[in-house]
Amino acid sequence: MAQRNANTSELNKNLLILHFTVFIWGFTSILGALISISAVQLVWYRVLIALISLFLYFKFNRTAFKVSTKTFLKLFFTGAIVGAHWILFFASIKLSTVPVTLVCLSSMTLFTAILEPIFSKKRISIIEIIAGLLIITGIVLIFKFEVHYTKGIIAGLSSALCASVFSIINSKQVQQIEPAVISFFELIGAFFWSTLYLLFTGGFNQAMILKPSDIGYLILLGTICTSLAYVAGVSVMRELSAFRVALITNLEPVYGILMSFLFFDDMNKMTTGFWIGALIILSTIFLFPVAQKQIDKRRAR
Repeated sequence: MAQRNANTSELNKNLLILHFTVFIWGFTSILGALISISAVQLVWYRVLIALISLFLYFKFNRTAFKVSTKTFLKLFFTGAIVGAHWILFFASIKLSTVPVTLVCLSSMTLFTAILEPIFSKKRISIIEIIAGLLIITGIVLIFKFEVHYTKGIIAGLSSALCASVFSIINSKQVQQIEPAVISFFELIGAFFWSTLYLLFTGGFNQAMILKPSDIGYLILLGTICTSLAYVAGVSVMRELSAFRVALITNLEPVYGILMSFLFFDDMNKMTTGFWIGALIILSTIFLFPVAQKQIDKRRAR
């Protein structure tokens, strides 16, 4: 009984951490809209600041962060997927609106429901697929009514796919490696690949010069919303499955959309189709745990 209570306590603790992390992630969309530079340049600065803050954390706490060459390469190339996710995320915001981008990110649930069993060599859960399809239905409604945001929606869906892939990879890595170490080396990968992209596309130009307001926003984005939130998001995967994390991450649209109303008055830009789609998505998020609990009870009989 004591062991069961301890496990429940640990689970609740990780759920609380994840909800707080998702709230912080919701704020990144606001910062992305406020920062004036392009998506790739924004990610480059974001990752650079996050790397510096994590390195200082390791030095201050005298934390060892060496890994084997094999592990480094795996994390390094996973960092490319992380970087692609962030670039596509901010590109989607700049091509559409904050609410549209955040709702598209909800498709991460369906991607994870399909991909996680393939990576783990397990049976695909029907209820997870149904939950994912309901969320996709919401996205289709948004896509149908918000056709002028087609490019932004495509970027948002691609961002969600990348997020699903690296979340599944990290759920395996975190069982053997400290979350902060995983985050550090993946951020190195994200920084390297975004730097390479900027070099080949001439991205290091006058547009990289920051406005005074951009500097403050980027520091907040790189420290609190990236290094702190990313480490926290990886750490909870020791107790929570990648699908559970993806499902709760779908609360990011709730926080982000509410904040976008506060900052940008985006409510006036949204059509009826958007609200119907968003309602389907959010209803699925809240009802899924209830349905899962009922199924587990029936199986236990």
